[in-house]
Amino acid sequence: MSPGLVTSAVSDDAAKQLAALTSDYHDTLKFYLNGTKVVLDTADPEVTLLEYLRGIGLTGTKLGCAEGGCGACTVVVSQYNPTTKQIYHASVNACLAPLVSVDGKHVVTVEGIGNSKRPHPVQERFAKGNGSQCGFCTPGIVMSMYALLRNNPKPNESDVEEAFDGNLCRCTGYRPLLDAAQSFSVSAGCCKSDTSSNDDSASGDSGCCMKKGPDGACCMTGDRETNPAKQFKAPEFIEYSPDTELIFPPALKNHKYEALAFGNKRKKWLRPATLEQLLQIKGTFPSAKIIGGSTETQIEVKFKAMKYDPSVFVGDIAELRGYTFNDDHIELGGNVILTDVEHIMQKAIEHYGPKKSQPFAAVLKQLRYFAGRQIRNVGTPAGNLATASPISDLNPVFMATNSVIIAKSIDETIEIPMLSFFKGYRTTALPPNAIIASIRIPVAREKGEYMSAFKQAKRKDDDIAIVNAALRMVLDENNVVEDSSLVYGGMAPTTVMAKKAVEYLQGKVLTEQSTLEGAMNALEQDFDLRFGVPGGMATYRKTLALSFFYKFYHEILEQLGHEEADGEAVGEMERLISTGQKDHEATQAYTKQVLGKAKPHVAALKQCAGEAQYTDDIPVQMNELFGHMVLSTKAHARILSVDTAAALDMPGVHDYVDHRDLPNPEANWWGAPNCDETFFAVDEVFSAGQPIGVIVASTAKQAEAAARAVKIEYEELPAIYTIEEAIEKESFFDHYHYIKNGDVEDAFKTADHVFTGISRMGAQEHFYLETQACVVIPKPEDGEMEIFSGTQNPSETQAYVAQVTGVAANKVVCRVKRIGGGFGGKETRSVQLAGICAAAANKTRRPVRCMLNRDDDMLTSGMRHPFLYRWKVAVNKDGKLQALDADVFNNGGWTQDLSAAVVDRALSHSDGVYNIPNVYVRGRIAKTNTVSNTAFRGFGGPQGMFLAETFMEEVADHLKIPVERFREINMYKAGENTHFNQELKDWHVPLMYQQVQDETNYASRREAITEYNKIHKWNKRGLALIPTKFGISFTALFLNQAGALVHIYHDGSVLLAHGGTEMGQGLHTKMIMIAAEALQVSPENIFISETATNTVANTSSTAASASSDLNGYAIFNACEQLNERLAPFREKLGPDAPMSKLAHAAYFERVNLSAQGFYKTPDIGYVWGENTGQMFFYFTQGVTAAEVEIDTLTGDWTCLRADIKMDVGRSINPSIDYGQIEGAFVQGQGLFTTEEPLWLRANGQMFTRGPGNYKIPGFRDIPQEFNVSILKDVTWENLRTIQRSRGVGEPPLFMGSAVFFAIRDALKAARKQWGVEDVLCLKSPATVERIRTSCADPILKRGTAVPKDGEKSFFVVT
Repeated sequence: MSPGLVTSAVSDDAAKQLAALTSDYHDTLKFYLNGTKVVLDTADPEVTLLEYLRGIGLTGTKLGCAEGGCGACTVVVSQYNPTTKQIYHASVNACLAPLVSVDGKHVVTVEGIGNSKRPHPVQERFAKGNGSQCGFCTPGIVMSMYALLRNNPKPNESDVEEAFDGNLCRCTGYRPLLDAAQSFSVSAGCCKSDTSSNDDSASGDSGCCMKKGPDGACCMTGDRETNPAKQFKAPEFIEYSPDTELIFPPALKNHKYEALAFGNKRKKWLRPATLEQLLQIKGTFPSAKIIGGSTETQIEVKFKAMKYDPSVFVGDIAELRGYTFNDDHIELGGNVILTDVEHIMQKAIEHYGPKKSQPFAAVLKQLRYFAGRQIRNVGTPAGNLATASPISDLNPVFMATNSVIIAKSIDETIEIPMLSFFKGYRTTALPPNAIIASIRIPVAREKGEYMSAFKQAKRKDDDIAIVNAALRMVLDENNVVEDSSLVYGGMAPTTVMAKKAVEYLQGKVLTEQSTLEGAMNALEQDFDLRFGVPGGMATYRKTLALSFFYKFYHEILEQLGHEEADGEAVGEMERLISTGQKDHEATQAYTKQVLGKAKPHVAALKQCAGEAQYTDDIPVQMNELFGHMVLSTKAHARILSVDTAAALDMPGVHDYVDHRDLPNPEANWWGAPNCDETFFAVDEVFSAGQPIGVIVASTAKQAEAAARAVKIEYEELPAIYTIEEAIEKESFFDHYHYIKNGDVEDAFKTADHVFTGISRMGAQEHFYLETQACVVIPKPEDGEMEIFSGTQNPSETQAYVAQVTGVAANKVVCRVKRIGGGFGGKETRSVQLAGICAAAANKTRRPVRCMLNRDDDMLTSGMRHPFLYRWKVAVNKDGKLQALDADVFNNGGWTQDLSAAVVDRALSHSDGVYNIPNVYVRGRIAKTNTVSNTAFRGFGGPQGMFLAETFMEEVADHLKIPVERFREINMYKAGENTHFNQELKDWHVPLMYQQVQDETNYASRREAITEYNKIHKWNKRGLALIPTKFGISFTALFLNQAGALVHIYHDGSVLLAHGGTEMGQGLHTKMIMIAAEALQVSPENIFISETATNTVANTSSTAASASSDLNGYAIFNACEQLNERLAPFREKLGPDAPMSKLAHAAYFERVNLSAQGFYKTPDIGYVWGENTGQMFFYFTQGVTAAEVEIDTLTGDWTCLRADIKMDVGRSINPSIDYGQIEGAFVQGQGLFTTEEPLWLRANGQMFTRGPGNYKIPGFRDIPQEFNVSILKDVTWENLRTIQRSRGVGEPPLFMGSAVFFAIRDALKAARKQWGVEDVLCLKSPATVERIRTSCADPILKRGTAVPKDGEKSFFVVT
């Protein structure tokens, strides 16, 4: 049987009956697209809305994940809503939406609302507000905001902040996006004390504008432009007017849905228009797949190759989208979209009152964090029930309330109690020929009934539950339990009742302390999870189950007014509307004509309008083929056979390419600096996800299906996954560097104290929104190849494509227009895909395109290296550090890639900002059977500084002195030398360390937090102050060079080319500004077309935060040459002569108006072992203070505030630099908190392969107060960079660790409360699981799952 094929449970006669039944159905799709009517007679039944849109050239809508988890594909689908009887503009994930779902509706894409010349106000404000960096996610975010405004032209601040819960951005840090979006909000929440400043709160001032405003006027009246959220005002920005929007097509207002049937021999879609038609279909063909929102089905089709034929779309059946309020229940149509369910529940709360509406409040609470808005706009209760997910957020509520499902078939209507609905994992009691028509949710009693719902996930917004629960209890007048329902998700293969606990509670007096104890004991028996339970996190899940009940129990006691109610346990942390400030005056002292001014990203408007072209947006070439890699499914195995026969027989498949198709065996090897990796596996695979071959076919779908059909037989071999396993088995790469300064052994003998520790820092997935992508075009002559690649390293791509195609490098051109995020993940790993596509193109002599699916990208492209540290520190009584000795290990994966340079940089940053007289640090690379890890923003620097800050924290705890003071005592002073003997010049960390404390009232906040923690039992706050010092230069000397090419044309316009690639960091913007200042022209007259190897050769990768330094000086060098040539003409025509006249005159004097610039970084050249020479050109520095609050019952947390100050020298463009600082900080926060790659122990496969289970920070994960400033009022006497600026891309990332160390600070308070004061060794990341299981409270002790002999965890952390 083919993979994923769902076999029909009916006879051929039934299929014929179905065909007869639907023979008179229409087969034409009719809808509107950006205001234009579309009629499709031959719609492909297998394409999604996204595939259709991109296929017709509307490429502004992007593919980011194909599972509805990132929002890059967001479009707006407008329709008449049969539930609300109003037109609703729904933001939806086009990657999930079947094409059939838009029949009778109006689809609006980013191209339909505006363009770069006439942008929509949303597009303009996001662009000018610096809300777009790489730009790949921007169209989806624009469309989410557009949908909000179409439905609510005057949203409040909460509406705006919640509008993006289904969107992700990896570049911006979200703050500029929220600032731009809030310019559309109508209120700043003037009269709420919780929106006032800390000073207001401390003084008892409510912060109300009527107290502060002129004449006591309220901000809700009069001139609304005084609203502080209105940062963008006319005439700078287009005023938003709902009257100018695309109208809802009048023809659709009276659209009558008719039954549809269309398809081909592989798949058929049916779209019944009435309930009767649907029941006839199910009666005739019971196995027909019912699809409402397609939020789960499309994921099964895409990633599990499930085939559902026929599929029946039921989203347009009005009879399933109604609801009624009855005396004792609500009857909710099975297909009411979840967004409407939210509104219905709000109405129900008003209708029934607070007591009787408790079940509806529970539904509403669970929906608040249920997926993203795009999913809630199409998802339905019936879909939730039918999929029978054990972690569904709604199903526990339905079970706990004793709801009843109304199931209809053509023959009968039956009632199925929720308590008997789930029969097993993903199976239900729903008859095969029936559908869920509605669900009856009972009203609660007016007296004596109590109910609450709970959920805990890795991330607050748009995340699946780890554990959820709906808990209900009925008490008599004496507080005796008459009835209870304790229903949990995430604790078993189905949503499950805690039967022993329910049985125990029956007849007990709730208010007696023994009742709580007995119920907790019973819950322990209900959920006695073993250590290695599927899904992992046994201790955490069990503890959550107990904690939820504890919260619920005390919630009831509080409502009863009982004196023993633990009010601290009640409720959950709520975020305020996030805000932030930047110092926009910081560059005034050195601003020039162009340099130093705040300007938006040069391509921002194009990106916001969906016009910016990325690799996969390039129009399909004639005869183009699509590639899909055949990947290993084993972590370590011999390849016994590869059978491609079935794949090559599939329609559209053109060929299979592997190592045998390369010019010679040597051409298969690649890697830098060590050539130890193969493009294609030969006889053995060393990692799950290693490429074995590639299928090329006429479409991407055909190639993907054929790749699955390739049969590979393996002989499995022993595998190593973790650093610890590699150390035990002595599995290392042949690289060993060290830095030795002073005499550590003598220092350890004479020091007052010696402390040791073991620290761990996890990996991090790049999660750039644009996955690896490549288009290779073979030319008809001389073996030429043209490569369009999303790479940070065009020259290396060129070199290896030349190698696999057997030609010289001068026959290969690599072009990069822009990259949708890179962060180091496209420095070397992009070469793999380019080489494989080039091999296929060379064999077939046809263009080959491949853009990786998100899961394949994560499987193949590597990530940030996890690190293990074994350290020993000597310190004297006065707090002065004396020595550091450390073994530093990183997990390189199965090949070295850049692991050596990464561990080397970690060694050089292991001092942090601290003067340690004696240092001996050693670095090794663990060789494991995991994906080959690679460069990632920071490149070992954050891992080295994490070691430093970890031992600083732990040693300070041992010494019982404040860590802030311990840091200050040991901080480098200007002119001192690092452990690698480099003098610190322009050293401003001590200054910023003091400034941040003064500017943020750090000391008083520390006192306030101490008091807060004394009086709060379960919620604790923490504070941290973290400095950073990041060395700027490639550690490989030869890479510190750059070239540029500048052309001036007759009309005075300038074409600029340099070796750096634009990936959102604003490099092109800065380079244009440098050229504009140098040539004395407007930036608007300068254009950068692309980065290409035939214009600037032998380039270094765009990395190491050095690209502005290197390329900027190369451009300046070229401009200086041109200025010298133009000098006579400036003298003749005058200093104010425009470039058009100067260039025209120079041309007729036969003056060369093209110049090649070059630059190499001076002075550097470190020698390992000898510990001589200068390692870095300079250091970018910074200091951050962060404050957090944690819920110790659940592990939930929020960052209350972060204040970042960075020394970026003289900023070339503060807007760009602030964007880099914010984005790096949030990415760093993710590294140290929510982001944790996991592998399955059973087979070595990566588990976290998409946004569904890998969680980067979202819009509402950023600090609630997020302030950023750059250092000013100092001189940079020794900084010899362009404009005296400093590199800023990587250095701020480690600032995100301030959140981690603030969490650790809060955990110390939590543990101290329970008498645990030993030094806390907290591994990174500080996930919600790790936070909860570090709290040392009695509930945790009850929930601890102890491994039995030989028992191992379900997941592996490498």
